[in-house]
Amino acid sequence: MIKKILNEKNISVYKCAKLSGIPYSTLSDIVNGVTELHTCSANTVYRLSKVLNVSMETLMELSNSTFDDFEVFKSNIKHEIKELGDYQFIIKVYLEERVENYWKSFKRAEALYLVATVDYLSRINDLPLANRYDEYRSFKLEDFLLPKDVAIDSIIHPNSNTKEAAIENAIPEFLKYNIVEVNLRDAC
Repeated sequence: MIKKILNEKNISVYKCAKLSGIPYSTLSDIVNGVTELHTCSANTVYRLSKVLNVSMETLMELSNSTFDDFEVFKSNIKHEIKELGDYQFIIKVYLEERVENYWKSFKRAEALYLVATVDYLSRINDLPLANRYDEYRSFKLEDFLLPKDVAIDSIIHPNSNTKEAAIENAIPEFLKYNIVEVNLRDAC
């Protein structure tokens, strides 16, 4: 993630090290994933955030492995839909009680993403909504959950309308929960 921001801003690791005062070897380890940012001192995070022109909080959030975990989760869901097909996916989620299990594990984003996915697939296939998920439909995430590339782009180019465009083009079933999903069929 930091490597992408540096590339977009056309700043080498060496130049960033010089500008920030962070030792080159330390910064290289951070950029290459040898050292995780959350294990660094607040001073290191502060210096890096100043050079990259992003807040410390944003930098930590983008480097947080849970963010990456959610991206992997979404990718796995998309692959599963592609492999099983819409109907079989809906049935599998229902029978395995996946929404309920994620909810019980306090994985709210994953649970709501699944509800939105099932609701979206139901709508486009003219299926009735499963009443089983009614209790979850009244919740939403506190903040928008953006795709990682959109989040990074909005940081690198703060004056662009990338975030707003993604929100505007989001699938309604996902946006209801403050999850920005533009294409459920883009499994790579």
